[in-house]
Amino acid sequence: MNAPSPLYPRLIEARVNEALTDTPVVLIAGPRQAGKTTLVRQMADKGLRYLTLDNELTLLAAKEDPVGMIRSLDRAVIDEIQRAPQLLLAIKKTVDEDRRPGRFLLTGSANLMALPTVADSLAGRMETLTLLPLSQSEMHGTAANWLDSAFAGHLPQVSTPLVGETLVEAVLRGGYPEAVSRATPRRRTTWARQYLDAIIQRDVRDVAGIDRLDQLPRFLRALAQVSGQMCNYTQLGGQVGLDHKTAARYVSVFEQMYLLKRVEVWARNRLNRVVKTPKVQFIDSGLLSTLIDLTPAMVEQDRSRFGNVLETFVYGELLKHATTADGDYQLLYYRDHDQFEVDVVVENTGGQLVGVEIKAAASVKESDLRGLKRLASTAGDQFKLGVILYDGTETLPLGDRLWAAPISTLWGK
Repeated sequence: MNAPSPLYPRLIEARVNEALTDTPVVLIAGPRQAGKTTLVRQMADKGLRYLTLDNELTLLAAKEDPVGMIRSLDRAVIDEIQRAPQLLLAIKKTVDEDRRPGRFLLTGSANLMALPTVADSLAGRMETLTLLPLSQSEMHGTAANWLDSAFAGHLPQVSTPLVGETLVEAVLRGGYPEAVSRATPRRRTTWARQYLDAIIQRDVRDVAGIDRLDQLPRFLRALAQVSGQMCNYTQLGGQVGLDHKTAARYVSVFEQMYLLKRVEVWARNRLNRVVKTPKVQFIDSGLLSTLIDLTPAMVEQDRSRFGNVLETFVYGELLKHATTADGDYQLLYYRDHDQFEVDVVVENTGGQLVGVEIKAAASVKESDLRGLKRLASTAGDQFKLGVILYDGTETLPLGDRLWAAPISTLWGK
């Protein structure tokens, strides 16, 4: 991948360095072109040999003689390891003989943990860190973690919030370094289309062995139309001629590629969930806006279609905060039989909750608090904070543990 310009400092780098001091194998996982290669190449300058399986000869060596290849390495970076998963068994063997920390730094553009052989082979020997596309914090040069702050009971301050057209532009741009570096929406859209084509034509083959690749682009577009909504596989599959089992499998493949995530519903008792259907949430708002053909001009004419893309943007930012936070957080959502909903419910390991509602409007109405109030009464003492993130400038209290805050508090500047 060509290095994006400018180079943004990545907040995960400190975590990677820390892991290399006490763990034999460190894997940086995340979508293709999120910046993994750029990051590990910088780290390879510190005495690690750099190999990429995007190189056909290196890939051939990895497939033909994985043990011999790994035996020849002392300490190395291996980029795009998902292209030759057989290397992982060879890495396990050499690490069992020599447990020095920091021996292998791997990157993978697919969730390798979903491959059955991998989860077993490197358990206890490998730490996995996730590198998603650029966060707004990385682009704006701030390091405050919104999730850690919210669970500590306060929201980051923001002096010049992004609102209106500037916010729309940031949302439609997304976080992929190559898209961020392009000057116009049209050039960004061209990049995003090629990126999606490349993933379907190449990466899906690497990890999933799907025969009918022609159905995937249409199915991905169908999923984009329901981003942020509950996922009915039968209905979705029917739109493109797939049965529900195949549709569910394709969603798993897109999840493995870090294009989207299935978000489970929060329930006080996990065994007795009120609504059991997961939501589908795309990870990058720029890719989503390309898939649904949403442009800044269209948002100006009809803001109703912007809401789902804004929700994806906020979800993506929270997900990125979760990868670099001090705390350990899970992102869920809330919905009950009375149709009360909360867009994102963040749960920490102690079971405490922060509810987040996302509004594309510049004002907040009393009715916008319905879901958060219901969640607060259902969760009781577990409910720490409820926040409506909106397209405005003021942070204001709205009652017991409830706040309205600008979307820009996610990165504070």
